[in-house]
Amino acid sequence: MGTVKQSVLSLSRATGRFTSGARVLPSFLITGAQRCGTTSLYRALAQHPLLLKPVLHKGVHYFDVAYWRGMSWYQAHFPLRMGAALLAHRFGARAQAYESSPYYLFHPLAGERIAADLPGVKLIVLVRDPVERACSAHAHELARGFETESHFEHALELEARRLAGAEELLRETPYALHHSHRHHAYLARGRYADQLDRVEPLIGRERILVLDSHRFFAEPEVAYDRVLEFLGVPHLGYPVFERHNGRPLPRTVPPVLGQALRDHFEPYDARLSRWLDGEPSWRR
Repeated sequence: MGTVKQSVLSLSRATGRFTSGARVLPSFLITGAQRCGTTSLYRALAQHPLLLKPVLHKGVHYFDVAYWRGMSWYQAHFPLRMGAALLAHRFGARAQAYESSPYYLFHPLAGERIAADLPGVKLIVLVRDPVERACSAHAHELARGFETESHFEHALELEARRLAGAEELLRETPYALHHSHRHHAYLARGRYADQLDRVEPLIGRERILVLDSHRFFAEPEVAYDRVLEFLGVPHLGYPVFERHNGRPLPRTVPPVLGQALRDHFEPYDARLSRWLDGEPSWRR
């Protein structure tokens, strides 16, 4: 079955590549952050008839790890213009394609590439308690086999050494990959304000929507309304909201470590207020 599925995917990619010029490009991207509810938002939005997800899979990862493949490869992942036009005619509003690749926010070159290749694109970013995010990311990478250090605290101790020189490498060698930058950045990925400040001058503040994922899961309808307003998409009823890709957190973070992590993230969390129009939920 695996071989059959792989053959179907290969055929679909080949067909998409052949017809890429007749396909839409994304109007918006869910760019992160990792382990902050991006899959749940992606699937909720996919239930709206005017929001068109990629043909094959959720995250195309073009602007971070596949940029060398070129725009025709990227465009091949999205629906045909003809289908989008039919939907626009039926519902009286423009259909918009999108994808979700949560490494985009953290990759040092992704923002520049997005701004250059998708002028006018909008970005949606979800943020969550960075201590919880770090714990969840460690459990996630451990389960996928990308992390070999089973102790969360030890993995944190290794992070600076693992990521040393990573950003410089990725900038100097544009098509390079760095395993630890993608899979072991437990603290660095939780410094959301730094990443948002990097993309703001490239994309524009008015084209970036930042959502508190705790509030999204507590009141999904409110967050959904904000997203539709941000995108200029008509409201056609609420989707079924479900939580996807959740992993149980470690039983407890030792109090001393937990306080040290909160102290570490505090200045970055404080800078999120202007993006969220108020305090992050976890600071209250």
